[in-house]
Amino acid sequence: MTIDPSKISTSITPFAMIDEHSALPQEQEILFTMHSVFRIVEITQTPSNSRLWEVQLTITDESDPQLVGLTNRIKEEISGRGWYRMGHLMLKVGHFDQAVELYNELLKGASDDSDRAHIYHQLGVMNYHQGKYQEAIEFYEKALEIDRKTLPEDDASLAPTYGAIGTVYKNMGEYSKALEFYEKSLKIKEISLPPTHPDLATSYNKIGGVYHSMSEYSKAFEYYEKSLKIGEIYLPSNHPDLAVSNNNIGGVHYNMGEYSKALESYEKSNKIWKTSLPPTHPYLAQSYNNIGGVYKTMGEYSKALEFYEKSLKIKEISL
Repeated sequence: MTIDPSKISTSITPFAMIDEHSALPQEQEILFTMHSVFRIVEITQTPSNSRLWEVQLTITDESDPQLVGLTNRIKEEISGRGWYRMGHLMLKVGHFDQAVELYNELLKGASDDSDRAHIYHQLGVMNYHQGKYQEAIEFYEKALEIDRKTLPEDDASLAPTYGAIGTVYKNMGEYSKALEFYEKSLKIKEISLPPTHPDLATSYNKIGGVYHSMSEYSKAFEYYEKSLKIGEIYLPSNHPDLAVSNNNIGGVHYNMGEYSKALESYEKSNKIWKTSLPPTHPYLAQSYNNIGGVYKTMGEYSKALEFYEKSLKIKEISL
């Protein structure tokens, strides 16, 4: 561990040298506050024991540009105020059990229906991420029940909850119900948002995914393409979301037996991922695997092997 005295002297992060009070003074222990942030410099395997790894850390301070950028981005993504914001942060970092405790306490002290509806929605999110799908739907429906009392049926704030319920049903394999709620969400968005808004692209992609799972490939293609067209307007040409859209479209073409079109879409996807992701990213492995699958189906076995081996090489490194 490296401690730069110049950073410590200007830092507002408290720490204490406790070697004089430690049971093991030779370890020169330092007590840091809970919210200290360290940069990982290097991780190396110890030569004497293959099961031990040595991590080199350097303490950061408030002027670290990457830390400042990350912190500001998290602040933008975490909405709400006070304890509600803390709950949102807990959800974001996956501390679901603590978030449940916090929201249950907030629910006891909620002063109005708006707060209660928000808390029920967040409890739905937590149960969804924990795989408790039926409980998630119950909380989402409680939130909807409250909101519908005071809001018109096409109010924009209802769209996220309808969409969330649709996602739960899709994960449960109940595709007709998933479609019902996704379409309710989409109908509201189409009224309240401009036609090229990113949220519409998200809805089109989700509906396309349901039709894909139902093997209704022409409808899946229709919605995937709508999503892609919006993405091409508001996203840079090498954005990973465009790769996902092209990959989805490639999958539909493949399932429909349109192999040359599948190959074209998969190659577009692969080109974007190669420029925007690390060379050993799992998405690239999947991309090479998809291209190999098309060549195999077309009987072009040498090309299929080439791409399957690229996929395998990434997996051998990353898995």
